[in-house]
Amino acid sequence: MEAGHYTGFELSIEKPGIAWIRFNQPEKLNCMNSAKKRDLIETLAQIQMDNAIRVVVFIGSGRGFCAGDDLKAYSANNRDDNALMPAISPGHDNPLGTYNGLRQISQELNLAIRRLDKITIAAINGVAIQTGLSLALSCDFKIAATSAKLGSATLRFGLLPDEGGQYLLLQHLGLSKTMDFLMRKKIVSAQQALELGLVNEVVADALLPQAAADLAAEMARGPQVSMRLLKRSIYQATELTFEQACDEIAAKTAISDHHPDCKEGVNAFQHKRQPHFNEWLNEFE
Repeated sequence: MEAGHYTGFELSIEKPGIAWIRFNQPEKLNCMNSAKKRDLIETLAQIQMDNAIRVVVFIGSGRGFCAGDDLKAYSANNRDDNALMPAISPGHDNPLGTYNGLRQISQELNLAIRRLDKITIAAINGVAIQTGLSLALSCDFKIAATSAKLGSATLRFGLLPDEGGQYLLLQHLGLSKTMDFLMRKKIVSAQQALELGLVNEVVADALLPQAAADLAAEMARGPQVSMRLLKRSIYQATELTFEQACDEIAAKTAISDHHPDCKEGVNAFQHKRQPHFNEWLNEFE
């Protein structure tokens, strides 16, 4: 995976295998359009297949992490044709177009983030609304700057959280709080988001990049094979019975128990030293 500039964001790679996706349209509060989502989906597919990448961090520039969709960008006259792939119809001009557009682009972006077996971190530097909130909630860890604001608020426009926001909020908040959050069109502060369980941590604005970098480095140093298996197992467990979840993690353990990282971890414990995981990744660095 190579660093570079794409539609609405730039990609940089830092050792050991940390990919930073920085949204770089602060004048639009880093709003989304179809071209940006398609470039993100393709970028995430390449990251998934790149063994050198261990962790992905999303962060915005300016006052916004991502303030939702740029509604003007979905008309044919405002289409951004600078995506990696040739432009397609923006959809939403008829019911079937809306359905297909959501399934192929908007929802697919959040699914692509959730499907990654590498750890993902949302460093929420400013407003995270609608699409921006759902993208953040799709990540494994969420760190918010003190000044951040988070909400769905789609009903303010008579719209729905159609990119899967209702499911993601339900996972984080439970039924009654999700109903309250969506129906009352709430936009909450970073501290309120922490109290609700939407984010893992709140830090001062100036400390956000470093806090995200520290967490990313911690995750990157961990045993990548076991971590990737465990990440998938945790998400799958939310939709399985206890017996199914036990069987699922037993199958994954049959892999992790026989990986060199496991042997290294046990050896390090026995000799009272720090383990040195991920020797298998040296050839990719």
